[in-house]
Amino acid sequence: LMRALFALIISLAVSPFALAHPAHPTETTYLGNEGIMVGDGDTTILFDPLFPNGFGTYQLVPEEMRLALMAGDAPFDSVDAIFVSHMHPDHFSVDEVIAYLETHSKVKVYLPSQAADWMRSETENEEIFERVVEIPLEYQDAPMSFEEGGLTIDVVRIPHAGWPGRAEVSNLVWRVTLADGITVMHLGDADPNDAHFAPLDAHWQAKQTHTAYPPYWFFGMGDGLFILDERLNTARATGIHVPVILPPDLVISGADFFHEPGETRVLKPEAGE
Repeated sequence: LMRALFALIISLAVSPFALAHPAHPTETTYLGNEGIMVGDGDTTILFDPLFPNGFGTYQLVPEEMRLALMAGDAPFDSVDAIFVSHMHPDHFSVDEVIAYLETHSKVKVYLPSQAADWMRSETENEEIFERVVEIPLEYQDAPMSFEEGGLTIDVVRIPHAGWPGRAEVSNLVWRVTLADGITVMHLGDADPNDAHFAPLDAHWQAKQTHTAYPPYWFFGMGDGLFILDERLNTARATGIHVPVILPPDLVISGADFFHEPGETRVLKPEAGE
């Protein structure tokens, strides 16, 4: 018995799988529009979770889910960070983000400087800005990187869809690696033109992304498929920003996408990791 126990201890000590991949799988849960939650059992992050408007076209976060998120009820009871792609009202609610930070004193919010400036115009509570990380990137600036609470965070500004229209909108593409080594990428409303992505090829190739979350138009417009399949160094993609009424071309494409709030995907490391 002692020999068997010793062998088990040694196997756990030397097994990289046992150390790198906890029992709780990393999972992504769909909230609505481009809102997703990614958690590995120890760390939970949210992308674009609070927004007031779907413009009669896009999925809103269901009210029960939104209230649980604001209150910090399960499964939103251990959120570490919130990432915002841009300040459009189908992605960002200035009032709710302010209220959330006032209630949840350990959560950090990462967002464009444009969104932070809007927050400052709506509140005199300076304390919350100690937990607001502003991203002042301009188009074609070099990416920024952070190490925070077990997260490795890379961010770059990619123009909003419809370029050169809306060129003034700071749309951020976030690449975040959790402590278990799983990396996800949230593209916001990025424009599917490789001219924006090609100059940053070294950034994309520096780290493989396990799953990217592009707006659904990447599966059928412009250079979208090339960007997903070749440029971004990502193993797979799940579409977001999908209209309530499903676009027929998206269904026919066979692409994976989120459509019903509450849907989940388990994220797995690539073979050999």
